[in-house]
Amino acid sequence: MQEDLFKRLVSHCKEYGFIYPSSEVYDGLGGVYDYGPMGAELKNNIKEYWWKAIVQMHENIVGLDSAIFMHPKIWKASGHVDAFNDPLVDNKDSKKRYRADQLIEGEIDKLQKKIDKEVEKASKRFDNFDEAMFRSTNPRVVEWAQRADDIAKRLAKALSAGDMADLKAQIDELGIADPESGSRNWTEVRQFNLMFSTQMSNIAGDDGKLYLRPETAQGIFVNFLNVQKTTRQKVPFGIAQIGKAFRNEIVGRQFIFRMREFEQMEMQFFVRPGSEMEWYEYWKTKRMAWHQSVTPAAKLRFKPHEALAHYANAALDIEFEFPFGFKELEGIHSRTDFDLNSHQELSGRKLQYFDPELNENYVPYVVETSIGVDRMFLAVMTNALVEETVPDAQGEDSTRTVLRIPPALAPVKCAVLPIVRNKEELVEKARSIFDRLKPYFQCQYDEKDAIGRRYRRQDAVGTPYCITIDFETMEDDTVTIRERDSMKQERVPVAKVAEIVREKTDMHRLLASLT
Repeated sequence: MQEDLFKRLVSHCKEYGFIYPSSEVYDGLGGVYDYGPMGAELKNNIKEYWWKAIVQMHENIVGLDSAIFMHPKIWKASGHVDAFNDPLVDNKDSKKRYRADQLIEGEIDKLQKKIDKEVEKASKRFDNFDEAMFRSTNPRVVEWAQRADDIAKRLAKALSAGDMADLKAQIDELGIADPESGSRNWTEVRQFNLMFSTQMSNIAGDDGKLYLRPETAQGIFVNFLNVQKTTRQKVPFGIAQIGKAFRNEIVGRQFIFRMREFEQMEMQFFVRPGSEMEWYEYWKTKRMAWHQSVTPAAKLRFKPHEALAHYANAALDIEFEFPFGFKELEGIHSRTDFDLNSHQELSGRKLQYFDPELNENYVPYVVETSIGVDRMFLAVMTNALVEETVPDAQGEDSTRTVLRIPPALAPVKCAVLPIVRNKEELVEKARSIFDRLKPYFQCQYDEKDAIGRRYRRQDAVGTPYCITIDFETMEDDTVTIRERDSMKQERVPVAKVAEIVREKTDMHRLLASLT
């Protein structure tokens, strides 16, 4: 069922202009996608909502747009040159290459699916079903959960220690097969650096070697003092950035969930040493509230990291239930003072803050929030895509596909539809209303096909409101406004359409819910 949903989602994204395979006329490029007209609008709205929630709603957070190309020593200081690796394994028969940790995580997912299936079966058998008690007492569920936990802990230990031999041993012991060929004939596991490199044209050799940034955070760290001084910020304060990042993922998987070129929304929050855990808890709560404003709480969960990165003293993910299971949507990390100290040491420049309240200099600690724009896009689409049975114009049951995207994020806020296209006065009136609405929000004009089919087209791209101009409009200057989710229709004066749609689709409603 979930696999079918995912296939429908991928197909829907292409059919309605949300996402296309990149370079499709040349048979595509693996792990790279293009955003179509609808996708570009939705993606921009997601970024705008994040930016407003982070920067506009916090007087002590400011924005930055740093360059993609940066001095190569930045990546040496950050640890990316030496430690930004994935453990890879090849199948000798299929010649396919995979991340070893993801193969092992797949076994954990299988156990979790078995548990969920057992819980679902039991819930149908018993009245007043106590799920928590069932999960803690059913022998099979307890055994599977313990096995999943044991695998996860061993995996985290091997990753933390860089133990490639144990990763290979786990693959063999679990009997993991190639997902495509079913072969269990694996090579040894080895590390592979994920950074794309390029060359600066006027400098030869290693001195001219540059990297496409694998994350946006380092641009914030090296600009820490520039931003602090020019904006006169006092600790605690944050710097936010939205930008492209690049990772040489061997296998681009699960549509736009894992890509080689992607976009991040990151915020680094600089705090006094010793206060980082307080702010870590603060940002956990704030970021979950942001997600819950557009996503059902049941689809979200916290997952603490079993193994911490070299720069962190605390870390967790906010996970979303994608069609392929709960996966990372956003990371929240207490990065300590690792980054600023590393850049200070390698550059020879002080990156310290003078705290007037303490009358001392120190290197601030950092709490990071980092979310992938593309993953958030996929989460919104996953949550929104619905197929349902509704009555048609004749009162008979029919199926409609609708994207229940939160109105503030919807690519198009309203569509203007003349009831028929062959009446010049109706078309002129519809066009004049369309021109009146354009300055306020993104809207569409559509006069092709029967009105019912046009409604269905707008439902499929998530348009919250349709404005229909009919013969009654010519008499009393009113129109029919149709709401996407309920399909309810009401007559309203033309003069009030912009106010009604703007009030119901403006982002201020979402932002107000965060305060």
